[in-house]
Amino acid sequence: MSTAPPVSMGLPIIDLDLFLSQPRDSPAAADALITYGALILRDSRVSEEDNRTFLDLLEDYFAQPLEMLQKDERPELSYQVGATLENTEKPKCAVDEPCLRIIERLDPSERPLDISAHSPDPKCRFFYKMAEKPPYETKYPSLNAPNVIPQAEHVKERWVPTMDKWGSSMKRAVENLADMTSIGLDLHADTFRVAGRYGPHILAPTASDLRKCGEKDTILAGFHTDLNFLTIHGRSRYPGLHVWARNTGKRIPVKIPEGNYLLVQAGKQLEHLSGGLIKAGFHEVVVSDKTIEVIEKRKEQYPDRPLIRISSTFFWHLSSDYDLAPIPALADRAQSLRGGLAYHDGDEVVYEPMKVGQQVQNELKHIALMA
Repeated sequence: MSTAPPVSMGLPIIDLDLFLSQPRDSPAAADALITYGALILRDSRVSEEDNRTFLDLLEDYFAQPLEMLQKDERPELSYQVGATLENTEKPKCAVDEPCLRIIERLDPSERPLDISAHSPDPKCRFFYKMAEKPPYETKYPSLNAPNVIPQAEHVKERWVPTMDKWGSSMKRAVENLADMTSIGLDLHADTFRVAGRYGPHILAPTASDLRKCGEKDTILAGFHTDLNFLTIHGRSRYPGLHVWARNTGKRIPVKIPEGNYLLVQAGKQLEHLSGGLIKAGFHEVVVSDKTIEVIEKRKEQYPDRPLIRISSTFFWHLSSDYDLAPIPALADRAQSLRGGLAYHDGDEVVYEPMKVGQQVQNELKHIALMA
């Protein structure tokens, strides 16, 4: 007899330690992603100290003058490595009709902040690849480009060891969760891991300057889903992330428990591969009352530190040259599930077969990162 996992902020908590100590057929992770599109993951191997060191480094990096950050931009590579500066990335949902219809179906009290007039996001980002080089020539070299290493002396020496250490912790956790999800979906345990072995996985912190964007209800990242397979987040120092549970359409303020906990959300590649059985999770980042409370506390407690909100985010991808098409058994389950949903979560989608690299390029064009 199975026991329902504990719940935090309305999302199930999945204990990865238990799975790793006794690998077995457990549907908990798969059921959580099907029902909610997100879950809280506990992994005792994850160090809160490593996360703090990472946040310190990224605050120092993004506090640099604009001309230093611009040296790390790579627009010719669709910003898939290095820095993306503020007012570059556009929220897809601002102009995407299916997404706008999802917003319309939400209860007015559960809708995201209005993005209809929202220009590009005021956040910055840095993409640091955590990928294994494929033993073949990829058809998508711009999605698999080498890393950019910042040259400022006060961050250069710390950069690679800090990014590799924290990125490896998140990558290991999310790959184990992918195995757990495969098993829970009655697939071979390494189905997703093999499909993503050579994926262009990215440690992808975002940065929002709260000196400039610290007013209540400022949209830092407009309502959207992620284009990759699974997204995993460590704790940010500043609240403001909201997610929407698929089963209810409720807007949930994220508060990751202290300790060895991470937030995981499904992305568009997982939605595509599962034929819509698992839907990509919608989320936004905004300045809330709670954000402002923490801003004031940080000003008092750490007056010499930058007031920059860093997201501790990792994007796990399928391999760029992998053939992306719904797995038939999962697509059949998706059709059965759709009729029984209490909350209508969008138009029916046709998931056309394509290479993962093409899917990524299509999404990058929607958010103005690729011409």
